[in-house]
Amino acid sequence: MQIYEELVARGLIAQTTDEEQIRDLVNNGKATFYIGFDPTADSLHVGHFMALCLMKRLQMAGNRPIALIGGGTAMIGDPSGRTDMRSMMTKETIDHNCACFKKQMERFIEFGEGKARMVNNADWLLNLNYIDFIRDIGGCFSVNNMLRAECFKQRMEKGLSFLEFNYMPMQSYDFYYLYQHYDCNLQFGGNDQWSNMLGGTELIRRKLGKDAHAMTITLLLNSEGKKMGKTAKGAVWLDPNKTSPFDFYQYWRNVEDADVLKCIRMLTFLPLEQIDEMDAWEGSQLNKAKEILAYELTKLVHGEEEAEKAQAAAKSLFSQGDSANMPTYTLTDADFTEGKIDILAVLVKAGLNPSRSEARRAVDQGGVSVDGEKCTDNRAVFTKEDLKNGKVFRRGKKAFMKVIAE
Repeated sequence: MQIYEELVARGLIAQTTDEEQIRDLVNNGKATFYIGFDPTADSLHVGHFMALCLMKRLQMAGNRPIALIGGGTAMIGDPSGRTDMRSMMTKETIDHNCACFKKQMERFIEFGEGKARMVNNADWLLNLNYIDFIRDIGGCFSVNNMLRAECFKQRMEKGLSFLEFNYMPMQSYDFYYLYQHYDCNLQFGGNDQWSNMLGGTELIRRKLGKDAHAMTITLLLNSEGKKMGKTAKGAVWLDPNKTSPFDFYQYWRNVEDADVLKCIRMLTFLPLEQIDEMDAWEGSQLNKAKEILAYELTKLVHGEEEAEKAQAAAKSLFSQGDSANMPTYTLTDADFTEGKIDILAVLVKAGLNPSRSEARRAVDQGGVSVDGEKCTDNRAVFTKEDLKNGKVFRRGKKAFMKVIAE
C-alpha cells in the first residue's frame, strides 16, 4: 500500500482539490508540502498531534515537509473556531514560542539540507507594505465569498474585526510565497482551515496562471484534534514540564471506548493489518487497546524509557502495589502549619483539585482515597512524619498523586 492509500485507510483524508494529482505527488515523493502552526503558547499540544504524525509519515515516504510557524499571522489572530478576538502577543513571546516548537518537532521530523525545513511567516509578512500588498492581491479575493466562509460566518453575530478579516488573504499569501520561494506545491490543514487553504490555491492560480500546480488537502477530524488538547485541568502539552509523561500516558489511556481504535489508526505507526485485527475487540479488550494507544504515543513524544515508566506507574496504581513510578509531589516545610497539613490543602497543592471548596466536595462525596482507603473526613490532617515515606492520594478513578514530605 502506497502512502496516499494508507492515509485514506487511516481515515486522515477529508477533502482534496485534485485527488489524482495529489496521489501522484505524495506516492512518488514529489510533494513539498507545508502545514501551519500557530505559536500561541510555548509548547505544542495534542491538538497538533495529527499534523505532526502526518508530516512524519509523508517524510518517511520521501516527501519534504515545511513547518510554517505563524509568527506573522499570530500578530493578527485566526478567527477560525473562535467566538472572540485573540489577545495580542509581543514579538518576543512569539519568537520564544517558535523556538520551543522547533525543538519539539525535531522528535517527529528530520530537519536539514534536502529534508524538512522550518520557516516563520513573520520573515515576509512583517516586511510587506500594506498599500502594495492590497494592490497586489486584494483583487483576487471576493468579499462575498469570504463572508460565506465558515471561519467568518461563525463570528458575524458577535462581531468580526477588520483586523481578523485580513487573516485569509495573509494565510493565502503564505502559500503563494512558499510556492515561489520554496517550490511548495501542496498544503495540508484541518477542516476549519479549508476556506483559507482554498484562498491560497486560488491566489496562486490567479497570479501565476491556471497551470500553476498548487493543491490543497484537509485532514479528517483535525478540528476535533484541537479539542483533544483540552481537559478539565487545561491543555495536554507535549512539553514534559507542562504535562508529565505519566499524565500524557493517562490522557490517552482514558479516551472514550468509541474513540480508541480511531486514535490508534490515525495517530500510531502500527501496521494497518494489526489495527484491523483490533476492530473486533470489545469489552475488556478495549482496555488493552487503550494501553497500546497510550504507550505508543508516549513513546513517540517522550521516548521509550518514559513510556515504560508511565505504563508501570499506571499498572501499579490499579494493582495498589509499588508506587515508585507514580507521579510525585513533594511538600516543603512552608506547606505545613505547626507541622501539620490538612487533606484539602494536600489535594489542592498536588493538583488533584483546583480549589479547597472542590476538594471538600470530593471528600464529602466519597471520591477521595489515601493509600487505597476511602477518606470521608474533610478535616483530616497529616504530619510530616505521616508523609515522610509518601502516601498515594487519589481523586476519582483517574487522578492520583504520591505526596511526600521532604
